[in-house]
Amino acid sequence: MTGNSKAVSKAKCPVDQFQQMISGKYKLRILWDIQKGPKRYGEIKKGLLRGREGSGEIAARVLSRELKTLAALGLIDRKDYRAMPPKVEYSLTKLGKSLIPVISRMHDWAIQHSLSVPCDPSP
Repeated sequence: MTGNSKAVSKAKCPVDQFQQMISGKYKLRILWDIQKGPKRYGEIKKGLLRGREGSGEIAARVLSRELKTLAALGLIDRKDYRAMPPKVEYSLTKLGKSLIPVISRMHDWAIQHSLSVPCDPSP
């Protein structure tokens, strides 16, 4: 891990440390959805609800918290354009990009074991 992961307590087991980083309902989905380039808040919100059966609206405070946590972990960058109306974009950092192959393997594993159908990141 790099020095960017201050928000995660030091764990003796790397698996435990990784689990602490990515725990939460939406973190992996957010990373997966922004892998192809920067996305605005509304685009991320729509991407999280795409393809989820019985999924209700994600609360704004929950999505904001997940985005802030991912930024604090050094996995995403938040770019504020200081414009009116507000324009903020989120993109993967180098550390965040390094997780995409891991998430991709999890995606493939779920398909291989008939747990899911393919889920491409939103365009």
